[in-house]
Amino acid sequence: MRKPYVVLLLLPLLLFLTPLAPARAADNGSWSVYPVSSVVAARPYFYVSADPGRTIEDKVVVANKTDEPLTFRLYAADAYNTARDGGFAVKSLGEKMRGVGAWAELPKDRVTVPGRATVTVPFTVRVPEGAEPGDHPGAIVALDERVEQGGGGVALGVQRAVGARIYLQVGGPTLPALAVENVRIGHDQSLIPGLGDSTATISYTLHNTGNVTLAPKVELKASGLFGRTLLTRDLQKLPSQLLPGQRVRLTERWRDAPRFDWTDVTLTATAKGTEESATASFVAVPWLVTALLAAGAGAGAWLLIRRRRTRAEGARGTARQALTDPRPKLGRTAGG
Repeated sequence: MRKPYVVLLLLPLLLFLTPLAPARAADNGSWSVYPVSSVVAARPYFYVSADPGRTIEDKVVVANKTDEPLTFRLYAADAYNTARDGGFAVKSLGEKMRGVGAWAELPKDRVTVPGRATVTVPFTVRVPEGAEPGDHPGAIVALDERVEQGGGGVALGVQRAVGARIYLQVGGPTLPALAVENVRIGHDQSLIPGLGDSTATISYTLHNTGNVTLAPKVELKASGLFGRTLLTRDLQKLPSQLLPGQRVRLTERWRDAPRFDWTDVTLTATAKGTEESATASFVAVPWLVTALLAAGAGAGAWLLIRRRRTRAEGARGTARQALTDPRPKLGRTAGG
């Protein structure tokens, strides 16, 4: 009997935010992680800034919301955008770190928190002398290293983690820059003109080419022949934060797209201090019309080839007859 295999699913990556006191802590129902509150107010995240070569000192709170003590692996991690939807995520333990994940130092890598209690852990962030200016997002993560077994007949191992976000800005010139790349359009419609749906699928990549975090907005505009406006829409399925250097592949469906038209689709992405556009085109032609045009073109090509072949064969036959005809040819003679 084949043994069930274990899929280790590490879930520190999406850091969820819920409104809990004393700060809007990252929370999964069993434990939460959040910054130490200041004298004035609670902090939802760590918002810190420093010049290259400087050191930041702060404290993170790990709260156990269960009745039993829990032991966590603590580590600092760089943040990134998920490829699927652009959500805020952090790297797993053991991955290569280049920013906050490499610069932050914790006094210990494990902490045990009693049931219904909290533990406060200090940490430092040492910004290197040669650090690039701009935003360097990351998190302090509390990982439960136990593997929870799933059910349903398949062995599914799950490790859970929660992290408090760190938004670190290194002093120096800032450059907001956004690019729209690799716009692709797929068009599906019914075989018979006028029947069924006609849907265009527009896929594109948003790329933060600058060094600051952006909150992008994208407008989709489609125009037909003679500049007719067919669609203007503000897209909604966008990352709330596009981190520096990150790319996110996004898709937008356009229902009731043109059935017979030449369509130009323009995507205009804007964020504070930057704007960029990209355009792609597609020809909307029903499949039946396409098939008929293809059949007509094929038939025309066949007739043209046939005609040329017939002419060539006729010319070769005439030349062959002239070479093999034994009859003398009559012509004029001198004085005749």
